[in-house]
Amino acid sequence: MAWWQHFFNRSSNKDGAPYYEEGLALVEQGKLHEALTSFRLALKQSPGDEVVLQQIAIVYTKIGMTDEAIKTYRHVVQKHPQAAGAHYGLAFLLIRTGEDVEAIPHLRAFLENAPVGQEAAEHVSHAREALAQLTGEEDQTDFSIQSGTIQDELF
Repeated sequence: MAWWQHFFNRSSNKDGAPYYEEGLALVEQGKLHEALTSFRLALKQSPGDEVVLQQIAIVYTKIGMTDEAIKTYRHVVQKHPQAAGAHYGLAFLLIRTGEDVEAIPHLRAFLENAPVGQEAAEHVSHAREALAQLTGEEDQTDFSIQSGTIQDELF
């Protein structure tokens, strides 16, 4: 999860930080509905915060509210086109729901702004592999292909 925090750059949300931090702790404890409440409180204190919105989308995904997660990710990428994490989450939810063609630009947007570092390498590799699979293009990366289907990852 550390790569996600680096990726989200938490410095943007000083006002909602206590609720945000509480939400992260609750997610780690598996208390997803409570975490959602904390993230919503953080969002009230810092309206439109892309990091909080992405955490809300992640929780929606984990509790099976796929449509809400997709709407939330779409809102983030509309307001913050460089939000690579939102593109990543949205792309794989679209793949999961059978909207493969619509996922392609989001995978590309993620890869254009992908995080760097060892912790992010698996996710970057996963996105590259998924993009290659969807477009029929050969994956030109040095990353090893992992077993499983695209839909099995992350969710």
